[in-house]
Amino acid sequence: MKGKLYLVPITLGESNIQNVIPTGVIEKALQIRHFIVEDIRTVRRYLRKLDATFPIDDCQFYELNKHTTSEQLATYLKPAEKGNDMAVISEAGVPGVADPGADVVAMAHEKQITVIPFVGPSSILMAMMASGLNGQSFAFNGYLPVQSAERIKTLKHLEKRSQLEKQSQLFIETPYRNMPLLSDILAQCAPATLLCIAVDITLETEFIKTRTIQNWKNNTPDLNKRPTIFILQG
Repeated sequence: MKGKLYLVPITLGESNIQNVIPTGVIEKALQIRHFIVEDIRTVRRYLRKLDATFPIDDCQFYELNKHTTSEQLATYLKPAEKGNDMAVISEAGVPGVADPGADVVAMAHEKQITVIPFVGPSSILMAMMASGLNGQSFAFNGYLPVQSAERIKTLKHLEKRSQLEKQSQLFIETPYRNMPLLSDILAQCAPATLLCIAVDITLETEFIKTRTIQNWKNNTPDLNKRPTIFILQG
């Protein structure tokens, strides 16, 4: 019998584990010894936070990120094929959403390995929940272009799409580039367009506000090096 592939959430930073990770998820994670992870050091620290006595040295870790080759990835589910349960753990939040974990999940389906997603913090969904914007129709667009001209073009496209389709448009940026992105949003989008800025979700410094572009211009927050979700709705 094949093992199962569990999608195990991790905190979105140094938040209280008991507040964001269900007890049942913790119990199952601590039973597993084979982990497919985005960053080994992050997951080792996380498992020790779940239980200081967790036998880290008895575990196998398989790193899945932009440096992983297709040849390496092809071998990662061998423990599950031999009957061992495995877990996928991201760098932050839930695996498989805006995360390379989706690649191994797709492979699990091909190999007929049961995939079990666990409840946990998703910055994308939590930002959408708290925004007050259209949660019936929304799209996550990932990272916008780095170059300003292309970024502006994309912002205008997303704003127009939001207006035409009545759809909330979510996107993110590398935290140290948040302020240039925000500057372009405020300069290029219409004054009446709504913008939700969701920062440090689940942390003590959490900040989630929805205002018009015009109102944001009068009260611009400092987003430098802070994980942020942006949501536009025209």
